Amino acid sequence: MTGPDKEADTIPPIRTLQGIGVSPGIVAATVVVLKRQTLRAGWYHLPADHIEKEVERFAGAVQAAGDELLQLREKLAGDLADALSIIDSHLLMLRDRMLVERTIGIIRHKNVNAEWALAQALSEIKERFDQIDDPYIRERFADIKHVADRVFGLLSGREHGPLTGEDRPVILVANDFSPEDTLRMQAGNVHGFLTEKGGVTSHTAIVARSLGLPAVVGIEHATSLLATGDLIILDGGSGRIVLDPGPAEIQRVQESDRRNRLLADELDAYIHLVSETVDGFAVRLSANIETLEELPAVLRFGSEGIGLFRSELDYFNNRRPPNEEQLVTTYQQLLATMAPYPVTVRTLDVGGDKFFNRFPGNRAWLDRERNPALGLRSIRFSLYEQDMFRSQLRALFRASVHGRLRILLPLISAPAELRQVKGIVAEVLTELAVKGHPVAEDVEIGMMVEVPSAVVMADVFAAEVDFFAIGTNDLIQYSLAIDRGNQYVAHLYEPFHPAVLRMIRQTVEAGHANNIPVSLCGEMAGDPLCAPVLMGMGLDELSMRPAIVPKVKRLLRHCRSSELRQIAQQVLQCGDCGQVRNLLGRELGTLYPKEYYQG
Repeated sequence: MTGPDKEADTIPPIRTLQGIGVSPGIVAATVVVLKRQTLRAGWYHLPADHIEKEVERFAGAVQAAGDELLQLREKLAGDLADALSIIDSHLLMLRDRMLVERTIGIIRHKNVNAEWALAQALSEIKERFDQIDDPYIRERFADIKHVADRVFGLLSGREHGPLTGEDRPVILVANDFSPEDTLRMQAGNVHGFLTEKGGVTSHTAIVARSLGLPAVVGIEHATSLLATGDLIILDGGSGRIVLDPGPAEIQRVQESDRRNRLLADELDAYIHLVSETVDGFAVRLSANIETLEELPAVLRFGSEGIGLFRSELDYFNNRRPPNEEQLVTTYQQLLATMAPYPVTVRTLDVGGDKFFNRFPGNRAWLDRERNPALGLRSIRFSLYEQDMFRSQLRALFRASVHGRLRILLPLISAPAELRQVKGIVAEVLTELAVKGHPVAEDVEIGMMVEVPSAVVMADVFAAEVDFFAIGTNDLIQYSLAIDRGNQYVAHLYEPFHPAVLRMIRQTVEAGHANNIPVSLCGEMAGDPLCAPVLMGMGLDELSMRPAIVPKVKRLLRHCRSSELRQIAQQVLQCGDCGQVRNLLGRELGTLYPKEYYQG
């Protein structure tokens, strides 16, 4: 045997793949790879007397696509609010001028078939989205493409049958799935999925989390690296895929899955219990939402308020910013539904590029920024576009009489920014008083702590606001210089980095020294391994996805605050992430073996 061949034989096989975990849960099952054929939109010319028939054929496919989505919507359980709102957005896309009217225009003006016209319209939309740097907005093109693919399929006579005919537990692997594909997995034997495309904020990921379906995205060439029949372990929390696992690894996963299923049956009993430890230490457990459609889930899962309402969706869903009256209606319903619980509304949190090509007028912020994460975003954008900001503030204060409102200011990085905002708030309140609009007297103004400068200056900020809300998603990104949506560095995004934990503790101490409450509304709040540490650090409120609340509440009610404080102190002495995780695995597993069974 030659030297090179011998060396090739000694290369160990790949044991793991690393992607982006978007929906937690660990499952072991065989793979089914779906390599769908690309629908080709061949061009052909139509005689003039066939044009209107072609328009009717396209309109019929659009109508049929809408009917399919409505039927799917009717089948959903009432607590899948995330999924319902996404289907509603897809239904709206089927009436969107950019997609539907543009396709009809191309059919009529170029005398071409509907498939080719739709492909051209989709290409034009993609060009617009390619100019957007922000990943959240850019990922919305995937939804438009999913809707267009549904229409393509109907034009070609393709029916939407089951994703797989397997009668055994499987993990689906594909280039991408639509949110509707993900919903159809609920009724089959699909125990998880992984894709080559997608991100944490993709609607497919959101639906997977709503269903509790483990999912990993962003694994390049997954459909080539894996084959139907392969046995793998999929970890939707860490994004790790284990190839060809041994019997012992599979047994651990199966035992963990069995315990999780038993736990799920127990959680209903905790929904309406008080969120406090065995020794009486209380922590408010609130919900993170972005649409009114999610309110039933908030109430169903026993949340004690809204810890974060992402107000920007009203701005993204329309061609123009919503007017003040529209916002008042939204905020009134939000506050009235949740009364007497508090509702924290974050003011418009967008990047400098998020409205690119979206609204009329020549504005400087429409130009693309080289680094939008460090550019005209969040509160900086609001201070630049003050008319829009004042309109939102007026709407919030006008609605405040309908409930208990807290206004949250995003990405505050300097005291001068905060004081400028407070000056605008004072002017808005004076304006409302002159116009005779009643305003609640107990509206609180707080700020997000999500950049290192806010942590360093937390003692100064705490004297100027009513509450802190730590946004760990951005705090980790800015502190560690890591984009968690980037598949190449996502594995470095580490909530247990000692620097992150120390910044959280410093913020809590600064807040409490000034007698203001401190909440945390990042993904860490709903992580069963992170939550005990956060409780031990003295957080007053944890805000998370509604469906996670019962699990964290159950965990809290089995813990002792004195023990959690000791664990938090030990964690803060650790020098790296590995030490933190090892310590937590050991200490939590010993103190609370039922909650932290290690297998």
